[in-house]
Amino acid sequence: MVNFSLPGYHIQTGSPLDRSRLVRVMECNHQELTANGSSLSMAATVDRYLSSQTPLWWIWPAANQQQPGVESSEVVACLWLGQAIDQYNGLPHPYVLLLYVSPHHRRRGLATALLQVAHSWAKDQGYSQISLQVWTNNQPAQALYRKLGYQPQAILMKSYLEVV
Repeated sequence: MVNFSLPGYHIQTGSPLDRSRLVRVMECNHQELTANGSSLSMAATVDRYLSSQTPLWWIWPAANQQQPGVESSEVVACLWLGQAIDQYNGLPHPYVLLLYVSPHHRRRGLATALLQVAHSWAKDQGYSQISLQVWTNNQPAQALYRKLGYQPQAILMKSYLEVV
């Protein structure tokens, strides 16, 4: 049972049947954070990882709390978990593949509530940790994660190669 209580919103568990909705939300997220949102790569990511084993939750506005310019059927937030292996201890654990809150619904506690749902789910499944990756330029997300007890464990480094 999902424990979610945030006035004006309700939560729904997703499934692999939500593929197209998940691709759209991932595209929105990616376009906000980068200049080059490629729907092809988002669709490929969803196709590769979405399954009945990857929990997905959607947040919808409550019917009686309609926001101007927002349709009642519009998803306002989502959280999608995948599976990762801890490189220190080799244990499998949930990994946040996507946490997204639409701009008109930010700073209302939705991301915190979704992460609390994920934490409860993970504990119920017997996991002792959750991991995620956050862009270095996404300071609001980093502040949220720190507030919820997330700590840096590694730094992702890249070397761009000249293609010949």
